[in-house]
Amino acid sequence: MDISFKAITLDDKEVITSFTLKSSYMNCDFSFANMCSWRFLYKSEYAVVDDYLLIRFWIGDNDRPVYMCPVGNGHLSRAVELLEKDSLKHGHPLWLLGITPEAKNDLEMFFPDGFRYIPERDYYDYIYLREDLVNLTGKKYQPKRNHINKFIKQYSYRYMEITPELVPECLELERKWYKANRTDDDAEELSNERRSLTYALEHAGELGLIGGSICADHQIVAFSFGAPINENTFGVHVEKANINYDGAYSMINKEFAAHLPEQYIYVNREEDLGIPGLRQAKLSYQPAILLEKCTAIKKP
Repeated sequence: MDISFKAITLDDKEVITSFTLKSSYMNCDFSFANMCSWRFLYKSEYAVVDDYLLIRFWIGDNDRPVYMCPVGNGHLSRAVELLEKDSLKHGHPLWLLGITPEAKNDLEMFFPDGFRYIPERDYYDYIYLREDLVNLTGKKYQPKRNHINKFIKQYSYRYMEITPELVPECLELERKWYKANRTDDDAEELSNERRSLTYALEHAGELGLIGGSICADHQIVAFSFGAPINENTFGVHVEKANINYDGAYSMINKEFAAHLPEQYIYVNREEDLGIPGLRQAKLSYQPAILLEKCTAIKKP
């Protein structure tokens, strides 16, 4: 049997999240908002077969299929065999991306020594306890509290939920951020992020996004948004701030976490992509889980 994959669209949210929200997988790759807003780059597709959600996307100028770990309650061995057949049909051995230790255990149960696993440190997810980001308790968070206290003393601010009326102001801040941060080396990556961000904000309701912003001096100086990954893990997909407002990043991080529904015990702030400054910043918030992710390559 051949898998009939379908391009992921906004209309597929209910079907896809009926699998992902019930899953115990915590990696950011399973956020529907991420799948949909980055589809332009990866040509992301899905299929439902034998009570499993199968995700396929394309890398390397969109000529090589890669897959995520199947999610569901059917027969995992059958689902993986179908993915391998699909991949071989396109001339490539099966690659499963974003494989966490939990997913690896699932695969090894049915395919002992059937895969080769390659760790991808630049794509490990940083997962925090929501209450840690809100309370910033203890000596380890003193620098964060200092930034926040400085911001509070210097500016009269308010936290505002991102509504459709605020989207143009958020996009204006992003334009200023892009202009200030873009270099020739990362122009393509930042342009892709900008396209994904713009799509997400313009379709926030349909994607199920939650967003928040910090307003100071009668303007948006920071904003953040994300979407649920599963029933107890929330994914923060974007965070931008005006660096001329010292402490703005710390402020939006704390306030956004504070305004998330309490059902979310964990906050996944995604990868550092191997960027030294980003890695340092994410580690400075003391992740509760540094979620390992591997590429799993099926052995012949």
